[in-house]
Amino acid sequence: MYEVFQIVHSYWAYLVLLVLTLATFNAIIKTLNKSSYAAKDFRISLFTLIVSHLQLLIGLVLYFVQPYFVAFSEQGMGAVMKDSTLRLYLVEHPLTMIIAIVLITIGYSKHKKKLSSTKKFRTIAIFYALALILVLSRIPWDAWF
Repeated sequence: MYEVFQIVHSYWAYLVLLVLTLATFNAIIKTLNKSSYAAKDFRISLFTLIVSHLQLLIGLVLYFVQPYFVAFSEQGMGAVMKDSTLRLYLVEHPLTMIIAIVLITIGYSKHKKKLSSTKKFRTIAIFYALALILVLSRIPWDAWF
C-alpha cells in the first residue's frame, strides 16, 4: 500500500507543480496587462485549489503509512531533528506543503471577494506565488528524479 501511495503522490506532484505554476504566471501576467477576469481564469484557480487539496490528502495518507513514521516513537523527536533525511520527510516537507496549501486556499477565497479584475489577479498572484516558492523549496529533489 505504501508503494502505491508513494507513486501516486510523486506523479500527482508533477500535476500540482504544473498547475500551480500556470495559475501563478497567469495571474502575474494578467495583473501586469490589466486584463479582465474571465471564467477561464476562475477555472484555472479552482483547478489549482482542487489538485493541491487532493495532493494533501494523498500526502497525509502517505505520511502515516511510510516507514519513516515509526522514527518518532523509536528514536524520539531529538533524533529525528538531527537526521536531515528524517527531518525533511517527517517535519519540513509536510509542514511546508501544508502551509503552501493554506496559502493557496486563502488566496482563492480572498480573490472571490474582490470586485475588480486587477485586485482578483493580484491576490491570486501573491498567494499562489508564495505557495509556489514554498513548494519548490521543500520538494525532495533527490528522490524526485
